Amino acid sequence: MMQTMKRYLLDVVIEKDENGYFAHCPGLQGCYSQGDTYEEALENIRDAVKLNLEDRIASGEPAPTTQAISVTSLEVAL
Repeated sequence: MMQTMKRYLLDVVIEKDENGYFAHCPGLQGCYSQGDTYEEALENIRDAVKLNLEDRIASGEPAPTTQAISVTSLEVAL
């Protein structure tokens, strides 16, 4: 019998700076990665999320669920 894989939809944030790209998953505390390109950062955070979820499931923890996420820009004057 073929087992179907459960799919999870999680938000990730990818930021670019002078050193490359930094990625993190707000729904998984401590889950972050980086890459020299956007695509590399995306693939690396995908691997990090997968490992994080596998560890959670193996230890009996529930997978996170996102109720809502908001992304905006904020200007601060100094």
